[in-house]
Amino acid sequence: MTLILLEALGALLLLLLIVWWTMFAGRRKGELPPHRREGADEHGADQAPPPER
Repeated sequence: MTLILLEALGALLLLLLIVWWTMFAGRRKGELPPHRREGADEHGADQAPPPER
């Protein structure tokens, strides 16, 4: 019984590690700011501003 509980705990820890790794991998500063998120505004506020001349 103890072995089954240890295996279940190990599987849970592995699942949590995979979820944590995929949530934060690839972004150095965490999530994007609200004005850069996809679908933040219907008027295109989530798009990059035009380049300056």
